[in-house]
Amino acid sequence: MNKSISTKIAKDLLKIKAVALSPNHPYTWASGIKAPIYTDNRITISYPKIRNDIAEGLANLIKNNFPDANVIGGVATAGIPHAALVADKLNLPMIYVRSKPKDHGQGKQMEGVIKNDAKVVLIDDLLSTGNSVLKAAKYLTDNQINVVGIAAIFTYGLKDSFDNFKKANIQFNTLTNYPTIVEQAKLDGYISAKEVDSLKKWHQNPWQWKINVK
Repeated sequence: MNKSISTKIAKDLLKIKAVALSPNHPYTWASGIKAPIYTDNRITISYPKIRNDIAEGLANLIKNNFPDANVIGGVATAGIPHAALVADKLNLPMIYVRSKPKDHGQGKQMEGVIKNDAKVVLIDDLLSTGNSVLKAAKYLTDNQINVVGIAAIFTYGLKDSFDNFKKANIQFNTLTNYPTIVEQAKLDGYISAKEVDSLKKWHQNPWQWKINVK
């Protein structure tokens, strides 16, 4: 992870409110976790310069960490636009993978053309537990398609995600992460020092975290 790029992307995500921090009024995730952070990187596609900076960052990340990649894959739906932009910058073929097969037509779960020598990097907008992108990766590997790695804009860096990627034996890299977001939010005045402490405690143990900011 390039530190200067990580900081810049974090600053941009906070600026457009793609990442929102709320230690006093936490969000409830689908998993049931009470979290002081909510991320919606889908809105980055509405900001041309930011989406281009993200695409440039992901393209460089892939060249540096997955140099053998010859196909860019998007994870439906949030990963698709970023995969398209990156594939264009790298002049590589693109595919995308749905969470489940279509219930009509040819019932495809993957769209695009894959050749026998394909080495795919999957792109998603966010890694929380990693389950969605790993499900897409499993679909490809179950169909004898080589997945060489995962790339994403942002990760919460939760222990569950590290465990899941380790179990799947797949490397992942992101442009920025939770500690960088929290530090940048403090520098830019979005949160106080006490809120920083609360955010750090949530990250250490999300399931046991309690609101303690006054």
